[in-house]
Amino acid sequence: MGDVRPSRRSPVPDKACIEAVELARSSAAEIGRPEWVGEHLTPHVEDTRLVTHYFTCLDPSYPGWNYAVTVVRAARAKRVTVNEAVLLPGEGALVAPEWLPWKDRLRPGDLGVGDLLPTEEDDERLVPGHAQVPGNELEDEGTDRQMLWEPGLGRRQVLSETGRERAAERWYNGDAGPYSPIAAAAPARCATCGFMTPLAGGLRQMFGVCANEYAPDDGKVVSLDHGCGAHSEVRRPEARSEPVGPVIDEMGYDHIVFDDTAELELISSDS
Repeated sequence: MGDVRPSRRSPVPDKACIEAVELARSSAAEIGRPEWVGEHLTPHVEDTRLVTHYFTCLDPSYPGWNYAVTVVRAARAKRVTVNEAVLLPGEGALVAPEWLPWKDRLRPGDLGVGDLLPTEEDDERLVPGHAQVPGNELEDEGTDRQMLWEPGLGRRQVLSETGRERAAERWYNGDAGPYSPIAAAAPARCATCGFMTPLAGGLRQMFGVCANEYAPDDGKVVSLDHGCGAHSEVRRPEARSEPVGPVIDEMGYDHIVFDDTAELELISSDS
């Protein structure tokens, strides 16, 4: 037969601890105010001779909270004493959000003047500037493909493949990508614009920097298939000069007469 372990039996309610309601109420009043200690709720048996009494908190600053007072009685003792008294949130209570580490709370734009943003040593977005790679990751000449793709230029760390992919996805799907309204209405793409300066490294295949001071993305990274109305090939429409034809007065007529000097004389019908 297998090993059968006896299950832990539920603790036996201690009568003295169950009846110590007023003792628990007075302890709750000490951490709050007597008028804030409301209705006594069902006590909870924690362990042998260990019971927690709950009272509704009437403090207007803590709606939905309860006072929790734990009382205990020592073995073979007649007197019940207070173990602890705290204020605990109940159902529907307003509580603080779950704590997150700062690196998970950080959002773009949070860094201000004078702020420092430490970089973790194991940040997956970065790799060493001069990586030691196994032989199967080297080209035939023995050169490091990572360094050809992203020159270190003396930096201790450079972008990793993960870092490049995250940046490319963020930029491409943002306002400077091909899906923004201004790009959809643009007459041409940034790839054919004279103001677009390509990036260095592997990201140059998809992105550049706008150098047009009148463009909305001046000084910002834009995708090659982004666009705006300040494209370098946009020209002013040529002015059209419509020929002016003769104006004919169809409401009147002229008399043409000849005098003795053989000169034409125009006599208007309106005179």
